[in-house]
Amino acid sequence: MDDEQQPDKGAHGPLAGFTVGVTAARRADELGALLQRRGAAVLHAPAIRIVPLADDSELLAATKQLIDQAPDVVVATTAIGFRGWVEAADGWGLGDALLERLRAVRLLARGPKVKGAVRAAGLTEEWSPASESMAEVLDRLLEEGVDGRRIALQLHGEPLPGFVEALRAGGAEVVGVPVYRWLPPVDLGPVDRLLDAAVSRGVNAVTFTSAPAAASLLSRAGERGMLPELLAAFGHDVLPACVGPVTAVPLQAHGVDTVQPERFRLGPLVQLLCQELPGRARALPVAGHRLEIRGHAVLVDGELKAVPPAGMSLLRALARRPGWVVARAELLRALPGTGRDEHAVETAMARLRTSLGAPKLIQTVVKRGYRLALDPATDAKYTDG
Repeated sequence: MDDEQQPDKGAHGPLAGFTVGVTAARRADELGALLQRRGAAVLHAPAIRIVPLADDSELLAATKQLIDQAPDVVVATTAIGFRGWVEAADGWGLGDALLERLRAVRLLARGPKVKGAVRAAGLTEEWSPASESMAEVLDRLLEEGVDGRRIALQLHGEPLPGFVEALRAGGAEVVGVPVYRWLPPVDLGPVDRLLDAAVSRGVNAVTFTSAPAAASLLSRAGERGMLPELLAAFGHDVLPACVGPVTAVPLQAHGVDTVQPERFRLGPLVQLLCQELPGRARALPVAGHRLEIRGHAVLVDGELKAVPPAGMSLLRALARRPGWVVARAELLRALPGTGRDEHAVETAMARLRTSLGAPKLIQTVVKRGYRLALDPATDAKYTDG
């Protein structure tokens, strides 16, 4: 989304007040910058690491096999993977042999970026789908007939669900070309911090740009005994956003509903979050103001107000029953930590009111507690039942 096309949310950006987790290992800086430019706080936790291509014995073996025994068709799926394959072959002294082999076979490219990588290598693709869809590639191959044919498939991280199986069912021999492999990160600290933030609702969304990253995060949650809590968070308060349907497969296998942009790119993924997260924020008419509660901040009449974590906890507790009095004891339980002194509520409340810049938003009810000063015209809507 271009800056001039963003929703008019003032100078703070449409994602201001929200925290977004980024699990990507590759292009994480680009995704993080796109999110931050729109106001989000970013928690980066690479859930995978990529084995360098030149060090990958599996790719070397697959490359030698294809040079020695020509395939009928080669399917290139990602630009970075295809470029890396050619560069790795050069490093092994096999670059010319690989390119000579690829010139003699039918070469299919999944989309325009892959076409660019193919042509940059001095090759020409025979066909590329307008939809950039692997499903369309599969349909074309099956329509032509694959019985007895040898098809080399550039993998991107893990086998494509159903693609290889369908080709083999049609009688093809499929050779996987693992242009990069995923492994768990060496440092699990950032992943663990993201998991802790997700189950405590300290993030509002988690982005996934590869299926292995999604699978890795779920696996780590299982190792820590947190998988049920993580799935519950994804089901209610934390939005799982995937760059495309293949990326979403590990999450969907656990019953998690995800959101995905129509075009499988980082820009549209960020644009989708710009629509989804503000739409999920709760807005209330309070004391003549419009109060919108976001992840770690609040909008008061469209003006962004930073609020400390303790204040956000109190505000969420009050907003669960707007207009109703919430007792100090209940608010104390909502505060982070396990203190028993109700004076902590008064201190946090004072700071919250200062942060909001409109003290009358929250009323003190003597000897009972506090309440959001819901406007009378809407009071019945929120307090009945």
